[in-house]
Amino acid sequence: MQTPVLLVLCALASPLLAKHVDLPAPYSDHCILDDGTNLYDPKNADAVPWYNVDLDKPPKERWVQIATDYKDHIHELIETLKGLILPSHPDALSLIDDFFGEMNLKIAQPYQDEIASIAEATDIPVGEIVMYNIFYEIFTVCTSVIAVDDRGKVWHARNLDFGLFLGWDPKVHDWMISAVLRKMVVNINWYRDGKILYKSNNFAGFVGIYNGMKQGEFTVTANERFVEKDQGGRTGIMKWLSGEMADAKWMTWLTRETMENCNSYEEAKEHLSNTEMLSPVYYILSGTKPDQACIITRSWEKADSVTEITSRKDPWFILQTNYDPDVEPLYLDDRQTPGDNCMRKLGRRNVGFQGIYNVLSSRTNLNKLTTYTVLIQTDTGAFETHLQSCPGDCWPF
Repeated sequence: MQTPVLLVLCALASPLLAKHVDLPAPYSDHCILDDGTNLYDPKNADAVPWYNVDLDKPPKERWVQIATDYKDHIHELIETLKGLILPSHPDALSLIDDFFGEMNLKIAQPYQDEIASIAEATDIPVGEIVMYNIFYEIFTVCTSVIAVDDRGKVWHARNLDFGLFLGWDPKVHDWMISAVLRKMVVNINWYRDGKILYKSNNFAGFVGIYNGMKQGEFTVTANERFVEKDQGGRTGIMKWLSGEMADAKWMTWLTRETMENCNSYEEAKEHLSNTEMLSPVYYILSGTKPDQACIITRSWEKADSVTEITSRKDPWFILQTNYDPDVEPLYLDDRQTPGDNCMRKLGRRNVGFQGIYNVLSSRTNLNKLTTYTVLIQTDTGAFETHLQSCPGDCWPF
């Protein structure tokens, strides 16, 4: 496994022009539709439990049940992270506990109290829970899909990939952080006034949102945007700490606030496009009408662009990874080309949970970092989370 990782590191430092290159066997792209394979089984979604978070409760009470139930797994995640950091940076623990602990005092409510309550329920220093809640701001890769079937119904899905270079375990042939996170995936019904306001899935103890659905209105997924080093999430966090961007929103918290405060596709589109934020990102947004789907390409201040589904080469689907829609992806990390090709093989007539799940279960959209696939249909409120992994030989991305 070391050779592919070294190739990736070299590629990231290389100025080579991006162009799709077929990866060598056994890592080559493969759309399982070519084999007539169906990996979708709705019963597999039952493995991910549902919890309720009541927004009418005080913030310190909202996460106690989840944090208590997943206390051991949250400890395992934190200890795994520390095991990767401390051998080379032995002074990092005091930095985490002190620096991030003080940082929580600057975090906006209700997140400050929610994080503090998770720390209390798990008996973990608050600085370590803050670290857990912000490292997604600066390092994820993923694939999101919106597709419109031949009846005009809109379907939304995504793979979330996390853990690259965070501890390869040769015994189980997996990234350590990815393996732990798969144990921590939960679905959440968010309540207000005694009714479900929206749905999401989360890692237990993580208070932001990567994927949310407000039934009958809109659905959003968030993908990290690869940008120049000084334009990324790390720089945004430093600007926030210095007070230069004191009012800017954290990426996954802006998603959550959109779910809680916006009541239509157009409201969500405006809010996600024009609210100052800390981490460049793609918001992949869909409504309930065939033309209500777009990629919002975000920088700190506002959207750099909004790409509508109707302007795409294939105006019935959007597949977004971590590169700008008009930019060729890095040739060793091209999940876009195989994903697009597999969607075209699927065809508009076959769009649905089964079809899209099989696209996202095909290499290289499915890879060693994939932790779950979420499938959403906003009209009906259908929301399924399936734990994912890529056994055997898979590309590290």
